[in-house]
Amino acid sequence: MAIGIVNLLSPLIGEIWWIYSESAPYLLFGFLIAGLIHIFSTERLIGKHLGKGKISSVIKAAIIGIPIPLCSCGVVPTALSLRKMGATRGATTAFLISTPETGVDSIAITYALLDPIMTVFRPISAFITAVVSGILTNIMVSDNSEKSIGMLVSCTCGVCELKDDEKASIPYVKRIYAGMRFAFVELLGDMAKWLIAGMVIAGIISYLVPTSLIETFLGGNITSMVLMLIVGIPLYVCATASTPIAAALLLKGASPGAALVFLLAGPATNMATITMLYKFLGKKSLVIYLASISICSVGLGMLLNIIYSSAGIESTAIVGKASEILPDGVKTVASVVLLLLIIHGIYRMHHSKNRNAPNRD
Repeated sequence: MAIGIVNLLSPLIGEIWWIYSESAPYLLFGFLIAGLIHIFSTERLIGKHLGKGKISSVIKAAIIGIPIPLCSCGVVPTALSLRKMGATRGATTAFLISTPETGVDSIAITYALLDPIMTVFRPISAFITAVVSGILTNIMVSDNSEKSIGMLVSCTCGVCELKDDEKASIPYVKRIYAGMRFAFVELLGDMAKWLIAGMVIAGIISYLVPTSLIETFLGGNITSMVLMLIVGIPLYVCATASTPIAAALLLKGASPGAALVFLLAGPATNMATITMLYKFLGKKSLVIYLASISICSVGLGMLLNIIYSSAGIESTAIVGKASEILPDGVKTVASVVLLLLIIHGIYRMHHSKNRNAPNRD
């Protein structure tokens, strides 16, 4: 009995490990850059640039959000704090879309698990979607002040919450250490369970789901994209964790456009985010937000299918090929290092939450 279970699970575990090992070097690089961006950027400077112009503020917000690695729930407090500091409602909406849809970590893993075309097209799509939604919000919704929005951003790195002049006086070595602590402890610890879940789901799809099933329902027409939209909007999945799932779907026969819809809609929306947006930005802003994501993701998905078809590229033939440039030894070392960091990050985050929990005695 036990031997039968082992024989059944071994190929599945092998699929999961392959996805993980291919991703590990690029994830480490992505988190490294994320830490540097986090600690050397200033929210007050961002707020200053996002407070004027119905179009310029939106474009700046979309650009700023692209490299920042925050999930759809984690980005809401940051966006609302920017709103409190004077960012326009449209800029806030654009930031809420471009930030969770992509990031330096998800761009890196997209290159590893998907292909160069998707690596470039994904952040461009996030930018377009964010700009469309932001501009429509600024035009169609009055920018009146909301009721009090608390400063909801939480970080314990000890540097990023300081004022700009205080932060500038801190030695670079200490600031870099704080950035790495944020990236490889707080950010990775917070994201780890979703990242692991994404890779497990990808392994299950790759091993158990029949290719014919994916080809039938996600093979390329607009119906497949609408289906991915319906699945992605309420689902909680971060941009990084959604990537191995998209890769598994592509390898099973899903169209690049259907995969893109999932990569855009999944990270940018979920029921928790929708509830918070309704509360703080209002019903009209929420409708524009969801409509923009839905229409843009499907339209861009159709465009992506045309690009692959016109170029004569079969997506299943090039998925994951970019990661082959790295030697297996590098992938193995990176896999072990990342695994240790994930364990450490989860432990520290769990320990921190228990320490900060109210005493019920």
